[in-house]
Amino acid sequence: MAGSVLPPGLSRRRFLSAMGAAGGAGAMFATMGALGLAPTAHASAGYEPPRRSDFALTGRGAAKVVILGGGIAGLATAYELTKGGYDCTVLEAADRPGGRNFTARGGTVQTDLRGNTQTAAFSEGIYLNAGPARIAQWMVTLDYCRELGVSIEVFANANASGFVYNEAAGMRQPERIRTAKADVYGYVSELLAKATDRGALDGELTATDKERLLDFLRDWGAIGDKAAGRRYLGSSRRGYSTDPGAGDQAGVPLGPVPSLAQTLADGAGRYFSFDFTYEQAMLMFQPVGGMDRIPMALARALGPQRLRLRTAVTRIVNAPDKVGVTFLGPDGKEGHLVADFCVAALPPQVLARIPHNLGADVQAALGKWQLGTAAKIGLEYKSRWWETDYRIYGGITDTDLDIERVWYPSHGFHGPRGLLVNYCYGNHARQYGELSPEQRIQRAVEQGVKIHGAKHRTELADSFSVAWHLMPHLESAWAMPPLGTPAYQLLGKPAGRVYFAGDWLTHLTAWQAGAFESARLVVRRLHERVLSR
Repeated sequence: MAGSVLPPGLSRRRFLSAMGAAGGAGAMFATMGALGLAPTAHASAGYEPPRRSDFALTGRGAAKVVILGGGIAGLATAYELTKGGYDCTVLEAADRPGGRNFTARGGTVQTDLRGNTQTAAFSEGIYLNAGPARIAQWMVTLDYCRELGVSIEVFANANASGFVYNEAAGMRQPERIRTAKADVYGYVSELLAKATDRGALDGELTATDKERLLDFLRDWGAIGDKAAGRRYLGSSRRGYSTDPGAGDQAGVPLGPVPSLAQTLADGAGRYFSFDFTYEQAMLMFQPVGGMDRIPMALARALGPQRLRLRTAVTRIVNAPDKVGVTFLGPDGKEGHLVADFCVAALPPQVLARIPHNLGADVQAALGKWQLGTAAKIGLEYKSRWWETDYRIYGGITDTDLDIERVWYPSHGFHGPRGLLVNYCYGNHARQYGELSPEQRIQRAVEQGVKIHGAKHRTELADSFSVAWHLMPHLESAWAMPPLGTPAYQLLGKPAGRVYFAGDWLTHLTAWQAGAFESARLVVRRLHERVLSR
């Protein structure tokens, strides 16, 4: 083939097979990207991974790197370094890769720090993304899905057919999100339009500006014109008590419209800004078959020889020219690994408990992160009654109950079974963590019945729950960084030959994208250091 970079007589297939055998799937992916045969994660983000050819003219060789933690940051660090020929070993204390990227399926067994053991008995195709569950389309995570061949599908992060239910505000029954939005937007538009007509904004707006604003408000809030007093009287945006159909069935709009005072008292508007958040705006995505498809793909790319599970780090020794790591292996025996560099991709509070000689300032800095917790409760049902009874296909219901929100599944529509997820944070998550798994389910179902009625209890088939502050080797849902402080700046740099990585060292805390971005930053800095030796 004209212009081929391959040696004469060597086909692409044979060449790639040889690369895969010699360097693993990571090296093969990188080579395919260089040949233009596969998309690469760096193409859209301006990131250039290490390449084996980087060493060709320097006379230097790639280094040996030990990576502590097999979560997304640790796996991505190893994956990217392997592209450049680095000898990487990942040590992970758990029996699975992924860290907080944890998907529970039928047969999953998990024991928490209180000794509670759960075994999921979910049906085929049913799973709980107990950690991350959604990906914004601007995040680098999707680029890795593309590169690694992880199929994605839409995650319905918002659905007008979902509910809002604020029990403490006196709501007697759940209200559709579309209805609540129509009323809140309608009354806000009415008030602003009336203020505009009365000259309250004359100091801020020209006559032309006021007309433009009023045009917007008439459409946004579905309010009347000036002759009708700019009043909000409701519209079909609120929904129908009888949907439009054939013949004379024009549909019966939902009514009556609550008063302004009642609309404000219900407090539904507190949830609407969620849709505007940059990280949460639709469209969002999820891997087909479960979020752990991402760490599993990274683990396959690395190969079993580079990833050691059930291996807990017990000591880190930073020397002038090497790093020594002591660990307990799956057999309980102590082992020792020496490398040129180390990347510590563990949560800061876990890393702080490992004996090391990185200095008192590093130890003090590790204690500056604020730990957050969250809990997820997955409820499998014998039928998808939320689809048949309420016409809800994906999306979220928000509530002031202690379950906080209900996620409806964004896959498996019209299937025989499905999984609802309760997701809560902070004090509510800690309160659920205090309960046994059985008590958690009982409490969560009691709350859900207030929204959905009896089927929320009677159709229940199985359940599985996770309180992240009780998860071994992790002990939090996320760690909020002290941005702009000396501690954040210190751990953003290497301590001798030890680098630090994780979403906790980014502005994308609690997102896999943060872990990927942190890994890339460390890889770039480490690679530059090796090339400059």
